[in-house]
Amino acid sequence: MNHFLRQHQKTIGIALIVLFIFFGTCLYQAVSNGWDWSKVRFWRLDQVDSMAHYTGMFAIIAIGAAIVISTGGVDLSMGALMGLTGVLLPMLIRPGQGEPFIDWTVDPWLAWLMIGGIGMLIGWIHGMLITKLRLQPFLVTLCGLFIYRGIAQTITQDVTKGLGEDFTGLKALANGHVLGLPTPFVIALVMAAVVSVLMHRTVFGRHLLALGRNEQAAAFSGIRTDRVKITAYMLCSLIAAMGGAMFTLEGNSAAPTMHCQGFELYAIAGAVLGGCSLRGGECSMAGVILGTALMQVAQDSVMFLNVSTRLKLTVVGTMILIGVIADEIFRRSSARRLAQQKEA
Repeated sequence: MNHFLRQHQKTIGIALIVLFIFFGTCLYQAVSNGWDWSKVRFWRLDQVDSMAHYTGMFAIIAIGAAIVISTGGVDLSMGALMGLTGVLLPMLIRPGQGEPFIDWTVDPWLAWLMIGGIGMLIGWIHGMLITKLRLQPFLVTLCGLFIYRGIAQTITQDVTKGLGEDFTGLKALANGHVLGLPTPFVIALVMAAVVSVLMHRTVFGRHLLALGRNEQAAAFSGIRTDRVKITAYMLCSLIAAMGGAMFTLEGNSAAPTMHCQGFELYAIAGAVLGGCSLRGGECSMAGVILGTALMQVAQDSVMFLNVSTRLKLTVVGTMILIGVIADEIFRRSSARRLAQQKEA
């Protein structure tokens, strides 16, 4: 890992600790001045557990976004794809909910695999359009955003699909605990470790990062850039598809219009805050976890300080802007330091 990413991770980690202590202290002072403790739970274990839960849920999709961002691309269709797979899960496994498009019932775990397959197929289509037709990732995935949301509304006839009280084993993926930690948080940590090894310890990962740094140079060096890029979009869509199903398991239902709407912003924000450069070529999974946690703490702070929840999107936008500014500052600093070392 280069000096830039190490410095960025330290900064994000310090910011997370400072933000947590600052807002926790503010709330403690408010409680001591007469607030009802039952309404202020920032430092209580159940609130910390909730923050870890949602950090894990959003970190999972941020990891998918980070894979594509490391190539210099972007996937704006993640939220809509999550909405599509989110409604497909109950339609596949609960009788009578798939009419008129699905008239059979699928085993829950088989449905889970089918959703992953749908995600990979969509990612392959994205990758082919981007590499073979040379379309811009922004345009391809923006079109996908509208297409997948429209498909979700069509196949459900705009009716919310629910899971009911069954499928407790499957629901444990989103609502359970492992070793005292929320299962989504554990899944995110395992995914981050696996993807980190993939990105920094394998040939594919080195090719992926080389593609992000300079695609033309990577092609001239013999890297099959089209194949690498297609694989990156397939992995991103696979993770997004699974993420959409997990949010359905967590909420027990999915509304085709609103399910995971705008979640691509949360994924991109977590990745960018974690040190993934929008220019490509830089990626840190530990940074993605820290960046997502920072965003979650900031959003929860808005809620607990009695600020309007309408400001949540403002917080997300501000976080993305902070991440982009930090990326530019650290990059320029690293470039100056490298130039000084060459001169010396």
